[in-house]
Amino acid sequence: METSNGPKSTRIAIVGGGLVGAMQACYMAQRGYTVDLFETRKDIRLAEHVVGRSINLALSVRGRSALRHIGLEDEVVRSGIPMYSRLIHDVDGKKNAQPYGKKGEAILSVDRRKLNELLLTAAEKQDHVTLHFEHKLTRMDLDDGLMFFTDKNGQEVKAQADLIFGCDGAYSCVRRQLMRKTLVDYNQEYIPHGYMELCLPPKPGTNEHNIEINHLHIWPRNTFMMIALPNLDGSFTLTLFMPFDEYVKITAAGEAGVIRFFEQYFPDSIEKIGVQNLKDTFNSSKALPLVSIKCSPYHYKDRAVIMGDAAHAMVPFYGQGMNCGFEDCLVFEEVMEQFNGNFTKVLPHFSKFRGPDAQAMCDLAMYNYIEMRALVNSRWFLFRKKVDRLLSWLLPSKYIPLYSMVTFSRIRYHIVINKWRKQDKLVNSGLIMLASLMAGGAAILLWSRPNLELQKMVGSLVQRWL
Repeated sequence: METSNGPKSTRIAIVGGGLVGAMQACYMAQRGYTVDLFETRKDIRLAEHVVGRSINLALSVRGRSALRHIGLEDEVVRSGIPMYSRLIHDVDGKKNAQPYGKKGEAILSVDRRKLNELLLTAAEKQDHVTLHFEHKLTRMDLDDGLMFFTDKNGQEVKAQADLIFGCDGAYSCVRRQLMRKTLVDYNQEYIPHGYMELCLPPKPGTNEHNIEINHLHIWPRNTFMMIALPNLDGSFTLTLFMPFDEYVKITAAGEAGVIRFFEQYFPDSIEKIGVQNLKDTFNSSKALPLVSIKCSPYHYKDRAVIMGDAAHAMVPFYGQGMNCGFEDCLVFEEVMEQFNGNFTKVLPHFSKFRGPDAQAMCDLAMYNYIEMRALVNSRWFLFRKKVDRLLSWLLPSKYIPLYSMVTFSRIRYHIVINKWRKQDKLVNSGLIMLASLMAGGAAILLWSRPNLELQKMVGSLVQRWL
């Protein structure tokens, strides 16, 4: 696709100036292409408030690897807060820490807006990159690379590119146009749970955190949960995930209903959040939806390709939405290197290679919601976690727990699932065999040393079971 005049004469258009779009602009600029980035919103670096999602982000190995390639990892890590474990809050106030990985391994709580601003600034500093804010895509002709935008003055703006990247989120305009031009398998699923954000402020008069800082806090309540991630200003961003029906019941009961709900399920959080803050949040906010999107392929000929949420929106329960989107950029760069920048080969290979992994991660994100809101309280789950850590310590190159494969490695997501299922099957079979041997040994010991009263009791229990 590159012309004889080199990459600079090849125009790249990126629709969407969020995290993935801004990062992809950096990647393509590093290769020397002329890049135009179009964003519907105003420049967030100049805005006092930013409309949209603000759920804190958990940065892990995949995202860090992508940032490292454009020289931003160290700066982002310095502004992040390491979280070494989940800290589980029971209703009665008891807490239980569940480490994420080996000693020293952590995920980082990072601020979405600050990270987006950093990436936009990094892109803008590159030669041959132009940022176009308040440009809303209205229509396009993929075959000719034509795009039509409406600017802040309501005027139509025409642009043309040799390759178009759709990084414009779960409700992507580029994806819709792509689906009109080629056969795309598409699946969209809204879960029956919505989310609402709250704030747990610092200790009064300070910038000190009011609860333990280096953890991701979880209040699991089986059918719903609340989580908290730390911020640099001493606050925590809390997110309540709950079925929409429950939100309706709570809000219908008024402010008193909100407080009763928190007294029943999250009593240890009320004083720290503040009663008035709880009332104000529920009065001024509403639960927002969570969507999972899968599609295939991701490209149209050598003219357009979608990345990030435009290609694979996922629910946030594995903390991999951003990491997966950032890894898209890194994988695309690796494929570009493999095929020497030949878009005719790069785009179909990227679609074929990346699709199974992103779809697998969408499934894992759904699974992890069940784990976070319910399984973390079960004795079997906690026992299995200990078994996983033991086996990982004994066989570090052979046995890797699921969470570690997803979060602390770049093993392809679909391979992670296959490996996890095999490991899970082997461990469960081994535990059953071990339990059978222990039960058999106990029975032999019992009957080899007669105790008539105990034998009679065991016999009675066996008859009852039968």
